[in-house]
Amino acid sequence: FDWCQSIKNYHILHDLFYCRSNTIFAGMAGKRMFGDSGISVSPMGLGLAALGRPGYINLGHGEDLAHNYDVKAMEIRTHDMLDQAFNAGINYFDAAQSYGKAEQFLGSWLKGNKMDSNQVLVGSKWGYRYTADWQVEAEAHEIKEHSLEVLNRQYHISTFRLRNYLRLYQIHSATFKSGVLDNIRVLDRLAEIQDEGTLIGLSLSGPEQPKVLEKALKISVEGRKLFDSVQITFNILEQSGRSMMQRAHDQGLGVIVKEGLANGRLTNRNNSVAQKSLIEHLDKLAANHSVGVDAISLAFIMQQPFVHVVLSGAAQPKHLTANLKATEIELSAADLTSLQQFAMDSQQYWKERSALPWN
Repeated sequence: FDWCQSIKNYHILHDLFYCRSNTIFAGMAGKRMFGDSGISVSPMGLGLAALGRPGYINLGHGEDLAHNYDVKAMEIRTHDMLDQAFNAGINYFDAAQSYGKAEQFLGSWLKGNKMDSNQVLVGSKWGYRYTADWQVEAEAHEIKEHSLEVLNRQYHISTFRLRNYLRLYQIHSATFKSGVLDNIRVLDRLAEIQDEGTLIGLSLSGPEQPKVLEKALKISVEGRKLFDSVQITFNILEQSGRSMMQRAHDQGLGVIVKEGLANGRLTNRNNSVAQKSLIEHLDKLAANHSVGVDAISLAFIMQQPFVHVVLSGAAQPKHLTANLKATEIELSAADLTSLQQFAMDSQQYWKERSALPWN
C-alpha cells in the first residue's frame, strides 16, 4: 500500500472539493489548475522579494518602503499586503531563503490567521543565502550554493518557518554553472521530498533560461518526472522562453512567471529613451482599457496559453490594486501581437537587468 501516493491523492481531492465549494475563492474569477498537481491557483500570485528585505532592484523600491526598514514595520507592511492579496482572491504566495525575512513574515501571517493549508499554495526556494545584513547596500546581497548540504539545511529551516503550508519547494535560479541539474545526490533528495507530498520546482534566470528548462524537463528519478513546476522570467521585453514554457505546460508542469513588470521597466517609472515608444504604446492601451500600464503588461502574460500564475511584486497596496486590474481585462489578438513585437534580445535584456541598482 503506497501511503505517500494516498496522501497526495487526499490533497488533490481536498483541493478540488475546496476550490469548488468554499466561498473564500470568490474574489478572483478564473482559477486555473496548476499543471498536473490537482491544485487550483489564482492567475495572479504575490511574490515577497520586495517585501522581505530592505534592498531590491525594483525601480523605486526604497520609496515604496518609505525607507522604513524597521523589522517590525516591514513585517506589518508584509502582513497588510498579504491580507489585501488574500481578500482579493490571490492564493499563491512566493518566498525564498534569500528574501531576507520573507519566510518568517509569511509564516507569522499564516499562523496568525490560522489558515487551512489547503486555502493557499505556498512556495519557497532554496539555494541562495541572504548576506546583506539588513542593509540596502551590500557587497553581496545573496550567495548561491546548490549543494546537498545547503538543500538539507534550508529545507529544514523553510519547513520550520512555514510548517505544513509549504507545498512547493523550488531550486532557486537553476543554471548550468551551478551544476545542480547534474548533482545526483541533490536530485535524489528532491525526489524524496516529492515523495513526502511536496511539489518540486525550479526557478530560472538569465539568457540561458530556455536551455536550462529544456534539460530540466528531461530529468526523472526512478522513472518519474522530478519537476512539478517552473518559475521563469517572462514579460513583454524578455520572451525568449516562450516555446519551452509551452512545452513545460504541455508536459503538466505548473508555470509561474516572475518579473512580469521587468523590475519596474514596464511601468511609468521607466524613463529610458530606448523604451520610450514601448511606454507610449502601453499608455495608449492602458487608456483604452481604463487601467494602468502595469495591468496591460501583466495581462499580456496572463493571456499566454502556457501561463498558470504571474507574480505581482507589489510593495504598496495601491500598486497591488493596480496590478489586479489585469485580471479584469481582455486584450485583443491585435493588442497581444503589437506587444509581442517589443521583445528585446535576451542577452541585452539580462545585461540591462544586471545593471539595475539595489535601492
